[in-house]
Amino acid sequence: MRISILFVLLAAMLWGTTGTTQAFAPKEAAPVVFGAVRMAVGGLTLLLFAAFRGQLKREGWPVRTLIIAALSMAFYQPFFFSAVSLSGIAVGTVVAIGSAPIIAGCLEWLIYQKVPRTRWWIATMAAIAGVSLLFIPSASSGGSFLGILLALGAGLSFAVYTLTSKQLLQKQKPEAVTGVVFSLGGVLLAPLLFLYDLGWIVSVQGMAVSVYIGVIATGAAYLLFTAGLSKIPASTAVTLSLAEPLTASLLGTALVRESLPLISWAGIALLLLGIFYVSYQPRKNKMSAENVNA
Repeated sequence: MRISILFVLLAAMLWGTTGTTQAFAPKEAAPVVFGAVRMAVGGLTLLLFAAFRGQLKREGWPVRTLIIAALSMAFYQPFFFSAVSLSGIAVGTVVAIGSAPIIAGCLEWLIYQKVPRTRWWIATMAAIAGVSLLFIPSASSGGSFLGILLALGAGLSFAVYTLTSKQLLQKQKPEAVTGVVFSLGGVLLAPLLFLYDLGWIVSVQGMAVSVYIGVIATGAAYLLFTAGLSKIPASTAVTLSLAEPLTASLLGTALVRESLPLISWAGIALLLLGIFYVSYQPRKNKMSAENVNA
Protein backbone atom coordinates (compact mmCIF):
# COMPACT_ATOMS: atom_id res chain seq x y z
CA MET A 1 0.00 0.00 0.00
CA ARG A 2 2.68 2.51 1.02
CA ILE A 3 4.91 1.68 -1.94
CA SER A 4 1.89 2.21 -4.21
CA ILE A 5 1.33 5.65 -2.72
CA LEU A 6 5.03 6.44 -3.27
CA PHE A 7 4.76 5.34 -6.92
CA VAL A 8 1.82 7.71 -7.53
CA LEU A 9 3.60 10.61 -5.82
CA LEU A 10 6.76 10.03 -7.89
CA ALA A 11 4.63 9.96 -11.04
CA ALA A 12 3.02 13.26 -10.11
CA MET A 13 6.44 14.79 -9.48
CA LEU A 14 7.57 13.75 -12.95
CA TRP A 15 4.40 15.24 -14.46
CA GLY A 16 5.25 18.44 -12.60
CA THR A 17 8.40 18.79 -14.71
CA THR A 18 6.46 19.06 -17.99
CA GLY A 19 5.86 22.80 -17.69
CA THR A 20 9.54 23.49 -17.10
CA THR A 21 10.42 21.18 -20.01
CA GLN A 22 8.07 23.04 -22.32
CA ALA A 23 9.74 26.29 -21.28
CA PHE A 24 13.01 24.91 -22.67
CA ALA A 25 11.41 23.73 -25.93
CA PRO A 26 11.99 25.71 -29.16
CA LYS A 27 9.61 28.65 -29.58
CA GLU A 28 8.12 27.02 -32.69
CA ALA A 29 6.71 24.15 -30.59
CA ALA A 30 2.98 24.88 -30.37
CA PRO A 31 1.43 23.65 -27.08
CA VAL A 32 -1.06 21.33 -28.78
CA VAL A 33 1.66 19.76 -30.94
CA PHE A 34 3.92 19.47 -27.91
CA GLY A 35 1.19 17.40 -26.26
CA ALA A 36 0.80 15.24 -29.37
CA VAL A 37 4.56 14.63 -29.51
CA ARG A 38 4.46 13.72 -25.84
CA MET A 39 1.80 11.09 -26.53
CA ALA A 40 3.56 9.73 -29.62
CA VAL A 41 6.98 9.31 -28.00
CA GLY A 42 5.52 8.21 -24.67
CA GLY A 43 3.15 5.71 -26.27
CA LEU A 44 5.90 4.10 -28.35
CA THR A 45 8.21 3.95 -25.33
CA LEU A 46 5.57 2.30 -23.17
CA LEU A 47 4.58 -0.18 -25.87
CA LEU A 48 8.19 -1.23 -26.50
CA PHE A 49 8.79 -1.60 -22.77
CA ALA A 50 5.71 -3.80 -22.38
CA ALA A 51 6.78 -5.93 -25.37
CA PHE A 52 10.32 -6.25 -23.98
CA ARG A 53 8.90 -7.45 -20.66
CA GLY A 54 6.68 -9.94 -22.47
CA GLN A 55 3.55 -8.40 -20.97
CA LEU A 56 1.56 -7.94 -24.17
CA LYS A 57 -1.18 -10.42 -24.95
CA ARG A 58 -4.13 -10.37 -27.31
CA GLU A 59 -6.83 -11.75 -25.05
CA GLY A 60 -8.32 -10.17 -21.95
CA TRP A 61 -8.86 -6.66 -23.30
CA PRO A 62 -12.35 -5.20 -22.68
CA VAL A 63 -12.66 -3.32 -25.98
CA ARG A 64 -15.06 -0.63 -24.79
CA THR A 65 -13.03 0.11 -21.66
CA LEU A 66 -9.80 0.22 -23.67
CA ILE A 67 -11.25 2.65 -26.22
CA ILE A 68 -12.59 4.92 -23.47
CA ALA A 69 -9.21 4.94 -21.71
CA ALA A 70 -7.37 5.83 -24.95
CA LEU A 71 -9.89 8.53 -25.85
CA SER A 72 -9.71 10.09 -22.39
CA MET A 73 -5.92 10.33 -22.50
CA ALA A 74 -5.98 11.65 -26.09
CA PHE A 75 -8.59 14.30 -25.25
CA TYR A 76 -6.73 15.43 -22.15
CA GLN A 77 -3.92 16.99 -24.19
CA PRO A 78 -5.90 19.42 -26.40
CA PHE A 79 -8.39 20.12 -23.59
CA PHE A 80 -5.68 21.13 -21.16
CA PHE A 81 -3.48 23.16 -23.49
CA SER A 82 -6.46 24.93 -25.08
CA ALA A 83 -7.84 25.76 -21.62
CA VAL A 84 -4.52 27.27 -20.59
CA SER A 85 -4.41 29.26 -23.83
CA LEU A 86 -7.92 30.68 -23.39
CA SER A 87 -8.15 31.15 -19.61
CA GLY A 88 -4.52 31.60 -18.67
CA ILE A 89 -2.08 29.22 -17.02
CA ALA A 90 -3.37 29.82 -13.49
CA VAL A 91 -7.11 29.49 -14.12
CA GLY A 92 -6.78 26.64 -16.61
CA THR A 93 -4.43 24.63 -14.39
CA VAL A 94 -6.42 25.12 -11.19
CA VAL A 95 -9.70 24.09 -12.81
CA ALA A 96 -8.22 21.09 -14.67
CA ILE A 97 -6.08 19.63 -11.90
CA GLY A 98 -8.35 20.71 -9.06
CA SER A 99 -11.48 19.22 -10.61
CA ALA A 100 -9.97 15.78 -11.35
CA PRO A 101 -10.10 14.30 -7.81
CA ILE A 102 -13.65 15.51 -7.22
CA ILE A 103 -14.80 14.13 -10.57
CA ALA A 104 -13.04 10.80 -9.89
CA GLY A 105 -14.69 10.47 -6.51
CA CYS A 106 -18.11 11.36 -7.92
CA LEU A 107 -17.72 8.90 -10.81
CA GLU A 108 -16.80 6.12 -8.38
CA TRP A 109 -19.89 7.05 -6.40
CA LEU A 110 -22.22 7.09 -9.43
CA ILE A 111 -20.83 4.10 -11.33
CA TYR A 112 -19.66 1.78 -8.56
CA GLN A 113 -21.81 3.05 -5.67
CA LYS A 114 -18.53 3.52 -3.83
CA VAL A 115 -18.85 6.60 -1.63
CA PRO A 116 -15.46 8.20 -0.73
CA ARG A 117 -14.87 8.32 2.99
CA THR A 118 -14.44 11.42 5.11
CA ARG A 119 -10.64 11.24 4.94
CA TRP A 120 -10.76 11.57 1.14
CA TRP A 121 -13.07 14.60 1.25
CA ILE A 122 -10.94 16.42 3.83
CA ALA A 123 -7.66 15.68 2.03
CA THR A 124 -9.08 16.64 -1.35
CA MET A 125 -10.52 19.93 -0.09
CA ALA A 126 -7.21 20.83 1.54
CA ALA A 127 -5.24 19.94 -1.60
CA ILE A 128 -7.56 21.86 -3.93
CA ALA A 129 -7.44 24.88 -1.63
CA GLY A 130 -3.65 24.63 -1.72
CA VAL A 131 -3.58 24.51 -5.52
CA SER A 132 -5.84 27.55 -5.67
CA LEU A 133 -3.65 29.56 -3.30
CA LEU A 134 -0.58 28.49 -5.24
CA PHE A 135 -1.82 30.07 -8.45
CA ILE A 136 -3.66 33.12 -7.08
CA PRO A 137 -0.67 35.51 -7.40
CA SER A 138 -0.38 34.83 -11.14
CA ALA A 139 -4.08 34.46 -11.86
CA SER A 140 -5.51 36.59 -14.59
CA SER A 141 -8.36 38.97 -13.86
CA GLY A 142 -10.80 36.55 -15.47
CA GLY A 143 -10.93 33.49 -17.64
CA SER A 144 -13.08 32.80 -20.62
CA PHE A 145 -16.13 30.61 -20.07
CA LEU A 146 -15.07 28.29 -22.90
CA GLY A 147 -11.60 27.97 -21.41
CA ILE A 148 -13.04 26.94 -18.06
CA LEU A 149 -15.27 24.36 -19.75
CA LEU A 150 -12.24 22.95 -21.58
CA ALA A 151 -10.31 22.77 -18.30
CA LEU A 152 -13.20 20.83 -16.76
CA GLY A 153 -13.00 18.55 -19.79
CA ALA A 154 -9.32 17.95 -19.01
CA GLY A 155 -10.16 17.12 -15.38
CA LEU A 156 -12.90 14.75 -16.54
CA SER A 157 -10.52 13.12 -19.04
CA PHE A 158 -7.91 12.40 -16.39
CA ALA A 159 -10.50 11.08 -13.96
CA VAL A 160 -11.99 8.77 -16.61
CA TYR A 161 -8.52 7.54 -17.59
CA THR A 162 -7.84 6.68 -13.95
CA LEU A 163 -11.08 4.75 -13.50
CA THR A 164 -10.88 2.86 -16.80
CA SER A 165 -7.22 2.00 -16.27
CA LYS A 166 -8.10 0.51 -12.90
CA GLN A 167 -10.60 -1.75 -14.68
CA LEU A 168 -8.02 -2.81 -17.27
CA LEU A 169 -5.56 -3.63 -14.49
CA GLN A 170 -7.87 -6.40 -13.32
CA LYS A 171 -6.86 -8.48 -16.36
CA GLN A 172 -3.65 -6.91 -17.65
CA LYS A 173 -0.22 -5.96 -16.29
CA PRO A 174 0.53 -2.25 -15.66
CA GLU A 175 3.12 -2.17 -18.45
CA ALA A 176 0.64 -3.58 -20.95
CA VAL A 177 -2.15 -1.18 -19.93
CA THR A 178 -0.03 1.95 -20.24
CA GLY A 179 1.64 0.79 -23.44
CA VAL A 180 -1.56 -0.06 -25.29
CA VAL A 181 -3.62 2.89 -24.00
CA PHE A 182 -0.96 5.49 -24.77
CA SER A 183 -0.16 4.02 -28.16
CA LEU A 184 -3.82 4.20 -29.14
CA GLY A 185 -4.00 7.72 -27.73
CA GLY A 186 -0.95 8.70 -29.77
CA VAL A 187 -2.58 7.32 -32.92
CA LEU A 188 -5.69 9.37 -32.21
CA LEU A 189 -3.62 12.55 -31.87
CA ALA A 190 -1.36 11.79 -34.85
CA PRO A 191 -3.36 13.99 -37.30
CA LEU A 192 -2.35 17.06 -35.27
CA LEU A 193 1.27 16.44 -36.21
CA PHE A 194 0.44 17.16 -39.86
CA LEU A 195 -1.23 20.50 -39.12
CA TYR A 196 1.82 22.29 -37.71
CA ASP A 197 5.48 22.81 -38.55
CA LEU A 198 7.53 20.02 -36.96
CA GLY A 199 10.93 21.31 -38.02
CA TRP A 200 11.81 22.13 -34.41
CA ILE A 201 11.91 18.43 -33.49
CA VAL A 202 15.07 17.71 -35.49
CA SER A 203 17.08 20.35 -33.60
CA VAL A 204 19.21 19.21 -30.67
CA GLN A 205 17.03 21.17 -28.27
CA GLY A 206 13.83 19.85 -29.80
CA MET A 207 15.01 16.23 -29.71
CA ALA A 208 16.16 16.56 -26.11
CA VAL A 209 12.85 17.91 -24.80
CA SER A 210 10.86 15.45 -26.94
CA VAL A 211 12.78 12.47 -25.57
CA TYR A 212 12.49 13.70 -21.99
CA ILE A 213 8.79 14.58 -22.20
CA GLY A 214 7.99 11.25 -23.86
CA VAL A 215 10.32 8.75 -22.18
CA ILE A 216 10.66 10.16 -18.64
CA ALA A 217 7.78 12.56 -17.94
CA THR A 218 5.27 10.31 -19.74
CA GLY A 219 6.60 6.76 -20.09
CA ALA A 220 8.25 6.34 -16.69
CA ALA A 221 5.68 8.54 -14.94
CA TYR A 222 2.63 6.64 -16.15
CA LEU A 223 4.26 3.28 -15.48
CA LEU A 224 4.71 4.38 -11.87
CA PHE A 225 1.18 5.80 -11.71
CA THR A 226 -0.45 2.68 -13.14
CA ALA A 227 1.59 0.37 -10.88
CA GLY A 228 0.49 2.39 -7.86
CA LEU A 229 -3.09 2.57 -9.08
CA SER A 230 -3.38 -1.21 -9.01
CA LYS A 231 -3.22 -1.17 -5.20
CA ILE A 232 -5.09 1.98 -4.16
CA PRO A 233 -8.53 3.48 -4.90
CA ALA A 234 -8.78 5.64 -8.02
CA SER A 235 -10.05 8.66 -6.07
CA THR A 236 -7.04 8.50 -3.74
CA ALA A 237 -4.63 8.21 -6.69
CA VAL A 238 -6.08 11.29 -8.37
CA THR A 239 -5.84 13.28 -5.13
CA LEU A 240 -2.20 12.26 -4.74
CA SER A 241 -1.57 13.46 -8.29
CA LEU A 242 -2.09 17.01 -7.00
CA ALA A 243 1.61 16.83 -6.12
CA GLU A 244 2.10 17.80 -9.78
CA PRO A 245 1.42 21.55 -9.38
CA LEU A 246 3.46 21.52 -6.18
CA THR A 247 6.46 20.17 -8.08
CA ALA A 248 5.91 22.61 -10.94
CA SER A 249 5.91 25.57 -8.55
CA LEU A 250 9.06 24.46 -6.74
CA LEU A 251 10.86 23.91 -10.06
CA GLY A 252 9.79 27.34 -11.20
CA THR A 253 11.35 28.81 -8.08
CA ALA A 254 14.56 26.80 -8.28
CA LEU A 255 15.25 26.76 -12.04
CA VAL A 256 13.42 29.76 -13.48
CA ARG A 257 14.16 31.88 -10.41
CA GLU A 258 10.55 32.78 -9.83
CA SER A 259 9.82 34.18 -6.36
CA LEU A 260 6.85 32.80 -4.45
CA PRO A 261 4.87 35.15 -2.19
CA LEU A 262 3.65 34.10 1.25
CA ILE A 263 0.23 33.06 -0.07
CA SER A 264 1.89 30.58 -2.44
CA TRP A 265 3.87 29.02 0.39
CA ALA A 266 0.60 28.69 2.29
CA GLY A 267 -0.77 26.83 -0.73
CA ILE A 268 2.24 24.50 -0.72
CA ALA A 269 1.67 23.79 2.97
CA LEU A 270 -1.99 22.92 2.33
CA LEU A 271 -1.01 20.64 -0.55
CA LEU A 272 1.51 18.82 1.63
CA LEU A 273 -1.04 18.43 4.41
CA GLY A 274 -3.66 17.08 2.00
CA ILE A 275 -1.22 14.62 0.43
CA PHE A 276 0.05 13.48 3.83
CA TYR A 277 -3.46 13.02 5.18
CA VAL A 278 -4.66 10.93 2.24
CA SER A 279 -1.40 8.93 2.31
CA TYR A 280 -1.53 8.13 6.03
CA GLN A 281 -2.63 4.58 6.75
CA PRO A 282 -3.70 3.65 10.28
CA ARG A 283 -2.21 0.41 11.60
CA LYS A 284 -5.58 -1.30 11.84
CA ASN A 285 -6.10 -0.79 8.09
CA LYS A 286 -2.66 -1.91 6.96
CA MET A 287 -3.90 -5.22 5.65
CA SER A 288 -6.72 -3.75 3.57
CA ALA A 289 -5.78 -1.39 0.74
CA GLU A 290 -9.34 -0.87 -0.36
CA ASN A 291 -10.44 0.21 3.14
CA VAL A 292 -8.35 3.35 2.84
CA ASN A 293 -10.66 5.08 0.39
CA ALA A 294 -9.62 8.44 1.75
